[in-house]
Amino acid sequence: MPSIDLTGKVAVVTGSGRGLGLAYAHALAAHGASVVVNDVDEAVAEAAVKSIAEAGGSAVAEVVPVGTTEAAERLVNRAVEEFGRLDILVTNAGILRDKVLWKMSDDDFDAVITTHLKGTFTCARAAAVRMREQGEGGTLILVGSPAGQRGNFGQTNYSAAKAGIAAFARTWSMELGRANITVNAIVPVAATAMTETIPAFAPYVEALKNGQPFPDFLRKGEGFGTPEDCAALVPFLASEAARSITGQAIGIGGDKVAIWSHPQEIKAAYADGGWTPDTLAEAFPTSVGAELQSVGVPAPKFPEA
Repeated sequence: MPSIDLTGKVAVVTGSGRGLGLAYAHALAAHGASVVVNDVDEAVAEAAVKSIAEAGGSAVAEVVPVGTTEAAERLVNRAVEEFGRLDILVTNAGILRDKVLWKMSDDDFDAVITTHLKGTFTCARAAAVRMREQGEGGTLILVGSPAGQRGNFGQTNYSAAKAGIAAFARTWSMELGRANITVNAIVPVAATAMTETIPAFAPYVEALKNGQPFPDFLRKGEGFGTPEDCAALVPFLASEAARSITGQAIGIGGDKVAIWSHPQEIKAAYADGGWTPDTLAEAFPTSVGAELQSVGVPAPKFPEA
């Protein structure tokens, strides 16, 4: 494999003040890219920039909540003004407003959709315009979630947004292919402020903070590790080594990397002249109904005490 060298490349990473976004920004900078760090908290964004600089990287901060066209254009313009171009966009910014369907308000729904789905759309559109003008290709890395691949209880808004992001990757990979712009969704699983709130993971996350590594059953069996474990995928996808990879949903976490399948028909049945409700009721259970699919993010399998 060629070494991953992003020297001369410029990246925007949304939501990169902390957590996974910060790990992505650090990984890109460590491989030579200049990075525009984005967060809604100025102190957090500046601290991220400082940490990248102290590690020998180059970064600036742009403090703006993603979602609007104006915010997207600010991020792209900042990259061009500071570093002269834009080559890589990582759409990581996100929020949670978890509630079951019958308790979720319009505001809960709209806030998550605006940040995740519209924020990804507006930022990707602004980046694609710039990359096409440059005429040298580029990379869009859209951050998805297992919730978007399988659904998750209490996450109507988040699951819908992340499912849409995976669909963006498939669609934009076709639309931007001629411009040599690759588009992929990544599906990270890591110990973050979000996963710390899950009781089953909490003791292991606390142990990690005290210097104890995650056990193999988490890192391998569950594909669950640190944000830095997930970050390796980002500079790889932004590099020349991955120019042939586009339109994919790629999972990463702990010691595990995986390709998620795209939705597709897995079983079909036919009736001459078409179906009626009665013929469906008769045939469904033993034909396509025999292949009903599971839903939800599987619960972690912890070893017995």
